Amino acid sequence: MKLSWQPKRWMRIFLRWRMKHITHTQFIYILSVLVGLAVGLSVVILKNTVHLIQHLLTFGFSKEYFHYPYVIYPTIGILITVLFVKYVIKKPVRSGVPLVLNSLSKQKGKIESHNMYSSIVASALTVGFGGSVGLEGPSVATGSAIGSNIGRLFHLHYKDIILLLGCAAAGAMAAIFKAPIAGIVFALEVIMLDLTMTRIIPLLLSTVTGTMTSYLIYGQEVLYKVELTESFHIDQLPFFILLGVIAGFVSIYFTHTFLYINKRFSKVNSWYKRLLFGSILLGVLIFFFPSLYGEGYEDLNLALNDNLYYLYEESIFYDYQHEILLTAGLLIFLVLFKVVATAITIAAGGVGGIFAPSLFIGANTGLAFSTIANLFNAGLSNSTFALVGMAGLMAGVIHAPLTAIFMIAEITGGYELFIPLMIVSTIAYATTKIFVNNSVYTTQLAKAGELMTHHKDKAILRMMNIEKLIEKNFEPVPVDGTLQDLIDAIARSTRNVFPVVDPENRLVGLVTLDSVRDKIFKPELYQEILIKELLYVPTQLVNRRDSMEEVAQKFNTSGKYVLAVVDEDKYLGFVSRSNVFSKYRRLIKHFSED
Repeated sequence: MKLSWQPKRWMRIFLRWRMKHITHTQFIYILSVLVGLAVGLSVVILKNTVHLIQHLLTFGFSKEYFHYPYVIYPTIGILITVLFVKYVIKKPVRSGVPLVLNSLSKQKGKIESHNMYSSIVASALTVGFGGSVGLEGPSVATGSAIGSNIGRLFHLHYKDIILLLGCAAAGAMAAIFKAPIAGIVFALEVIMLDLTMTRIIPLLLSTVTGTMTSYLIYGQEVLYKVELTESFHIDQLPFFILLGVIAGFVSIYFTHTFLYINKRFSKVNSWYKRLLFGSILLGVLIFFFPSLYGEGYEDLNLALNDNLYYLYEESIFYDYQHEILLTAGLLIFLVLFKVVATAITIAAGGVGGIFAPSLFIGANTGLAFSTIANLFNAGLSNSTFALVGMAGLMAGVIHAPLTAIFMIAEITGGYELFIPLMIVSTIAYATTKIFVNNSVYTTQLAKAGELMTHHKDKAILRMMNIEKLIEKNFEPVPVDGTLQDLIDAIARSTRNVFPVVDPENRLVGLVTLDSVRDKIFKPELYQEILIKELLYVPTQLVNRRDSMEEVAQKFNTSGKYVLAVVDEDKYLGFVSRSNVFSKYRRLIKHFSED
């Protein structure tokens, strides 16, 4: 008998076989390993593609002089990226953590399948041609899309899809940085995945698999090689505290500048005008500061090893590289303008992340601090302060101090500096939170009231949809009607509250059964008493667009058991306290099962 290729049929056969021979927990473990492997390979493909493009474009360039193609290359890369997204993908390509958080908050973990490859292609073009962004965001986007689509392929439950999505994001970070512990912390702190025993094992399997894939291809050396010349000394504590505060304010500057530039560009309706304007600004910045070209991986390695040559190579300042004041000034300018270059690259149409730029800015912040302090004979190690500066900016920009501490320690091998890393990260994060409540990643979702958080009550409430809780078995009565109309409605209804509406179905008020109980058995009053004389205007109404947090707050302040729901004054129905609470309890039970 000839076998035909019918994917859906073979999938059904496989799923039936799996249910008989493999437990659900075992299947999740297997999928977490497959996700880690797929994510690790995608990271390798992305990094190698970027390095190949960069090598082809800059082969034979001298390090002593500025090369004018650097001004043009990013424009070409962003243009190709925009055309690829606009005419090939034909859908927006969102990068990194915002894509993941959006899928968790609004899409129940669903990420469109094109994200499994579109982020790789788009970011490779953007960064390969010199766009001033990082590859970590696209890696997380690609990995999360892989996890989400694998879960949907095997018809897993929403809860399991979320788990695979988190495993993929953690595996991507682990693979690109060779940092499995930091990958897990990233999933818990930034992706906001709950930590239970059913989740920790898949996370471990995914991050270890992603890291091993990276090891097999790139070797076991750490990503950023740092030769620490000294360990932590308690007498340097004031300097680390001060650096933490400075890193916090730089993080605030980063967040506000990035969001402001993107907001300004979003008001330009034409994509080619955004590209043209952004390319001109980016070209000018790269002309004066060639270190802004690309993701800055090589420059960051030099910075961590106290080699400031990257400030001058291929630069108009090449002949002045021994001027210490100019060095300090260039470091400060890099801190100020890297975020501008990153924001412009993304706003003009490029695809990339802010993770690498935050590391770059952090290292240069630490270097600028130690360089200026050493002018006054402070005797600080430039490598040490560049290292902890990276942690400070990461903690402040993405609001993830634990991820910053473990990430920097793992990717540099700088475990001797755990205490300074903790001090600077904590202070930078605390300083940033005073002025910036949400990170760059979460600001837009927070404004829309759709941000998932570690606060279980809030997270569950945000998963509830007011539309699905509206009860419509309440009998409306006309505002120009009489008591007879109300009596007729009472006969048809099992409720004791009656909405009063006008001819356009606008809610005018409410009438309760208690308010007319003494009139029900007096037929002579049925035509004499008007409904408008009986109604009262409720102090609290629920709008269809209200979040469930707002609905819960309205129940709490009003003390009512049912509240009317309107849409711009149009009556829709009622929502009851008991119905909301029952739905809430079901979700709590469902997502708390270990």
